[in-house]
Amino acid sequence: MTPSPPGTRLWLVRHAAPQVAPGTCYGALDVPADPAATQATALRLASALPPAPGVFGSMLQRCELLGQALCAQRPDLTFIPDARLREMDFGAWEGRAWNTLAKSDIDAWTADFAHHAPGGGEPLSHMLGRVALALQAARQWSADHAGADVVWVTHAGVARCVAWLLQHGEGAVPRSEDWPVAAPGWGEWEVRDLV
Repeated sequence: MTPSPPGTRLWLVRHAAPQVAPGTCYGALDVPADPAATQATALRLASALPPAPGVFGSMLQRCELLGQALCAQRPDLTFIPDARLREMDFGAWEGRAWNTLAKSDIDAWTADFAHHAPGGGEPLSHMLGRVALALQAARQWSADHAGADVVWVTHAGVARCVAWLLQHGEGAVPRSEDWPVAAPGWGEWEVRDLV
């Protein structure tokens, strides 16, 4: 693995508010985001970003639309879709209200937080693995581009995975009580050292 140059940053940008009923499980559900909020986020982000970052993002439309809006504001940028940056897939839970899910199903997930596939979807351990691979690719991209910053247009779950991986490293098994709760709000971002 090629280490990224000192000072290289990873911008974790969360999509704008999704157009879905509050309380709905929508991890891998391909729902759009609020168009006006998407445009407002793109405008703010376009003025905040340094020259020539790499812009990668989830292939779900709420992120792709933000990536495209950003590139419309900054013609020097190109949005590159990356399936590794998608949100967790909650399987049969997708599109359902969280409060309609059986407590026993939620309990089974929290009891084996890293390895249980919620709703028959994707276990957190798989998501952590794909985000770890995306981090390695981001470091390599930055090293190949003179230490340029990397921007991910993505989801709260991916931001939490990055926080976990940077603090604990690959292979550490999270428990539900240890999992990072903090993530950027809709249309917000955080910047981390890409080390």
